Amino acid sequence: MNLKMLLAATAVSMIAGTAAAQAAEWRIVAPDNLMVIDTSKGRVLVELEPRAAPNHIERIRTLTNRGFYDGLKFHRVIPNFMAQTGDPQGTGAGGSDLPDVKGEFSFRRGRDSGFVAVENSGPGVRGIMGSLPIATQPDAQMFVTADFKVGAGGLFCPGVAGMARAGSPDSANSQFFLMTGQNDNLNGGYTTFGRVLQGLDVVKALKAGSDAEDGKVTDPDVMTKVQLASALPEAQRPNVRVAVPGSAAFNAAVEAARTARGAQFGICDVQPVVEVAGG
Repeated sequence: MNLKMLLAATAVSMIAGTAAAQAAEWRIVAPDNLMVIDTSKGRVLVELEPRAAPNHIERIRTLTNRGFYDGLKFHRVIPNFMAQTGDPQGTGAGGSDLPDVKGEFSFRRGRDSGFVAVENSGPGVRGIMGSLPIATQPDAQMFVTADFKVGAGGLFCPGVAGMARAGSPDSANSQFFLMTGQNDNLNGGYTTFGRVLQGLDVVKALKAGSDAEDGKVTDPDVMTKVQLASALPEAQRPNVRVAVPGSAAFNAAVEAARTARGAQFGICDVQPVVEVAGG
């Protein structure tokens, strides 16, 4: 190979390497994992996380594709806590005609999960998998487990989507809630199934209920239309990309939150770094 060919080959290799590195910094949210919730206050985009709650994700997709959620109320809204919806009765007592779903309060995480630790907490670590904040055993523990995986569970931080249920841990059906604050009391007892990528300000703007009635809302806001992005015509789909945990953009956001919060910093101060186009 002569010098000119060698230089050309080197340039191509460098360009390809740079493109690959840039691609690794971001990931595209699959349309089938993007829940598009149009409300009377604006649009909310929620990324579904099947690795954390596959059965609940299947339920959410099924009901969404049926149009079940269209027109349903945010019947219970408590500021700095959550906004609850998904009940066709609008009272908190209803559900779908499908059977209840068994609780998925924890899951098994492998080395290929893309998890990045952000905060040490007790015997485990807290960090981000995809866009979901989780608590998990460290990777080193995988070497002593039969499936080479470790236990993990979602954390109820602002923006996290969770399934509502009755007293039984296996009574989730159609109702869900979007967190607007942090509530550690829910961790391990309720199923996390995704996270708001855009529109947390919309959720916070929903009409709130009274403390005296545990957040029951009079004349509530509604979900005017709920769809998976995959059901939308391609030209109308939101195109969403998220900074990969450990990337430069992600690390910068973590450090900014750590600096702002100081000694009070925790995993719930870390929000996904998101870019949205189209839709």
